[in-house]
Amino acid sequence: MGNNYSASRLAVALMGGTVLGGLPVAAQAQAAAPAAAAATTAPVAIAPAAETIRSITVVGNQRIERDTILSYIQLREGQPYTQAAADEALKALYATELLADVSIHNEAGNVVIEVKENPIINRIILEGNKRIKDDKILPEIKMAPRQIFTRSKVRADVARIIELYKRKGRFAATVEPKMVELEQNRVDIVYEISEGPKSKVQKINIIGNEKFSDGDLREQMVTKQARFFRLFSSNTGYDPDRLAFDQQKLRQFYLTEGYADFRVVSAVAELTPDKKDFIITYVVEEGDRYKFGPVQVESQLRDFNSSDLTARLPMKEGDWYNAKKVEDTVESLSEGAGSMGYAFADVRPNFRRNKDNLTMSVDYTLAEAPRVYVEKVDINGNTLTQDKVIRREFRTAEGDAFNSLKIKRTTNRIKSLGYFQENFEVQQKEGSAPDRIILEANVEEKPTGELQLSAGFSSLESFILSGSIRQRNFRGRGQTVGLSLNFSRYTKSAQVSFVEPYLFDKNISAGIDIYRRDLNSFNYFGSKRNTTYERSTTGFQARLGVPLTEYLSAIARYTLNYDDVSLSKDYYSERVTPGVTECDAFLAGRYLCDSLGKDLSSIIGVSLVYDTRDSRYRPTRGHNVTVGFDFAGLGGDVKYARVTGEASKYWNVGGGFIFSVAAEGGFIKALQNRGAGLDDLRITDRFFLGEPQIRGFDIRGVGPRVLRKPLIDLAGCTADSTGCVQNIGPDPSRKQWTDDALGGKAYYVGRAELEIPLGSGAREMGLRPSIFLDAGAVWGVKKPQLTKAGDMPYPYLDIMDLNDAGQQLYNQIDEKDSAGNATKVSVTTNPTGPFGANEARIRQRIPAFIEEFVGNTPKPRVSIGVGVNWNSPFGPLRIDFAKVLLKAKGDDTKAFSFNVGTQF
Repeated sequence: MGNNYSASRLAVALMGGTVLGGLPVAAQAQAAAPAAAAATTAPVAIAPAAETIRSITVVGNQRIERDTILSYIQLREGQPYTQAAADEALKALYATELLADVSIHNEAGNVVIEVKENPIINRIILEGNKRIKDDKILPEIKMAPRQIFTRSKVRADVARIIELYKRKGRFAATVEPKMVELEQNRVDIVYEISEGPKSKVQKINIIGNEKFSDGDLREQMVTKQARFFRLFSSNTGYDPDRLAFDQQKLRQFYLTEGYADFRVVSAVAELTPDKKDFIITYVVEEGDRYKFGPVQVESQLRDFNSSDLTARLPMKEGDWYNAKKVEDTVESLSEGAGSMGYAFADVRPNFRRNKDNLTMSVDYTLAEAPRVYVEKVDINGNTLTQDKVIRREFRTAEGDAFNSLKIKRTTNRIKSLGYFQENFEVQQKEGSAPDRIILEANVEEKPTGELQLSAGFSSLESFILSGSIRQRNFRGRGQTVGLSLNFSRYTKSAQVSFVEPYLFDKNISAGIDIYRRDLNSFNYFGSKRNTTYERSTTGFQARLGVPLTEYLSAIARYTLNYDDVSLSKDYYSERVTPGVTECDAFLAGRYLCDSLGKDLSSIIGVSLVYDTRDSRYRPTRGHNVTVGFDFAGLGGDVKYARVTGEASKYWNVGGGFIFSVAAEGGFIKALQNRGAGLDDLRITDRFFLGEPQIRGFDIRGVGPRVLRKPLIDLAGCTADSTGCVQNIGPDPSRKQWTDDALGGKAYYVGRAELEIPLGSGAREMGLRPSIFLDAGAVWGVKKPQLTKAGDMPYPYLDIMDLNDAGQQLYNQIDEKDSAGNATKVSVTTNPTGPFGANEARIRQRIPAFIEEFVGNTPKPRVSIGVGVNWNSPFGPLRIDFAKVLLKAKGDDTKAFSFNVGTQF
């Protein structure tokens, strides 16, 4: 007799067997007595004998071996075949998740197991995912190509993908799995993802607060309510971990305000029905406010006096209790003990709460500990960098007494090298004895070679091309070598540099730069930028630096420059002295003509630098002060003395806000007499001020300048005007003026800036906005000789024209007609021919003008504005919008400026 159990009939068969199996029991309960009476007379039913399994055949399998399938079941040849055994075999085979369908047939002991294998996955396809890319999802799911398809894994993958979106704050995300059947029992699995909107925190409710408003408490939380002005903030999304963190923030806030019994009773986040927003509700219990009771320090260390330490405690009896002050005091006492060599000093605050008078007394116990010495300094992980490069940054050596402040300084110095991972810390391990400690520097090197090619556009330099190659850890010795090339429309430069931070393994730094710089200075005529003088500088600078203390260094330098200042031949003529070509003040300006020439500058200088900043590149705390003095005149053609100084200070004011102030200034004194009517200081040695030093002003837009104003008829009279009286005067439109900055001998600049933190999303984009205030001035130049062209009422001035070699050009009449009119004219520098009497110098006509000297005042120029730094995909970008509050006559203002570049 054959039995056939397919997958679709398995559950029904099991249920039917259960129901039918219960019927005899029911019958016996209804007629127990008759059944008992019949038991003596009715014949006993004998169950048919179970058939013996003669053979087991597996059909339908393609990839799975017969023996593999049989290994999952208990049916064996020679054993009796029963319905229960077949049921168990079906369950076992389905549990493997290798098979899509299974059926078992028994024909006279010949068992046939018919299977349909689960398909093989050909591809996993994700559709609709934009916020989370494939490379973030695929490693997180179980299904993968060439694996066997199972429905349980699909369900698990769907749940995992939804969980990934919940972590991103998208609780409305849905995933619809689909299967596309292919030939050879293969399938493509497609997950159709609907990401949905990001679930925002619509409202934060606080219940139970009486001492502080909801707004005050929300300010303490990292999670923020979604509002339009938080467009770029990632803190408006719901995050369970952030919810727990906010509870700690609330507790910290109340503890700093004296509420020692404060607790968060509950914190519930409810998802709105549309799954778009969350409503968070906190229930708090503020409790009573406490004051400090008696506070004291009990020191068990012989180097610390308990009464002296108690007198220096930041809290006093009667002050409002502040848990943050207690934490800071514990840290301060620990650092103080560490600075005296007690590495394992234990500071224990013991609290005594008095609920009757609402006071909190604190006893700080400085437990006895041995003074510790550095047994050994181990350096691990450096494969390129030599040990000595790292060891020389240690502020403590083997055998020295342990000092926690020196260890912290060592950590910062090694980080500042820039050779290793950012999260580096000097680790401390117990030594061979209780009074011994081992310091470990476990470094992880990162690439220190830099090759950069960049192109960009600047509001200062127009198109820019630059390239540089630099190795900051050359041969693992900590040396820096570099080569840079820069080219723009107005500047070109090349420089080779080398820096040895420890010369001859001594704590002396040395460096040398060799360079060539070509600068085209310019002025503006209207909106047109005109090149005025060209300055080419070839030279080198050598310097030595010596640390005087941990934070104070002295740097000596020597600079030798050869400068060639030239002017376009367009500014030359023979107007003053016929036959002699020279710079014409009518065309160039007297101050430019006085600056031409070739000079050799030999400059010796020294600087003192005091630097406590936590980072040289993006400081958040500390200050930097630099004072420099330079003397030119140790040989050469130029003589002057110059002193400069700059200082900056940074504060981390909390909440990610960084506030900084900076000031700089300088004065230069010429030590030579260049002649009557000339300023003793060359224009190329003066200070200039403007963008980017003071935002809101154009480049060189602040300070002494000469404005050349064309003269026009302000009355607008024309040739056919009758009765019109001319009114000749300077053109009122500044766009028509020529503006030449002269620089100054003294300057100062002050800046205040507040960097505003954004959400993590904006930080990942590299956005760092700020608000700023800039102020400064440059002045002290001698009034130049001004030029006036054209006597009224003549509105023009004729200037002789020259060729590129500076030679006077002539019109030469080579042929005339019968009436004596010129029919052929040529331009020559050496007129000849039969018509010499008709030869004439070629003249160019320039508008009449007057010059005005303005801006030579120490009056401060002030601007305020907003700016943003962005590490954009095109390279670093800085944008500033500024409003000028104070300016002087002649200053050039500029409300918007930007600078951007890109790497390729």
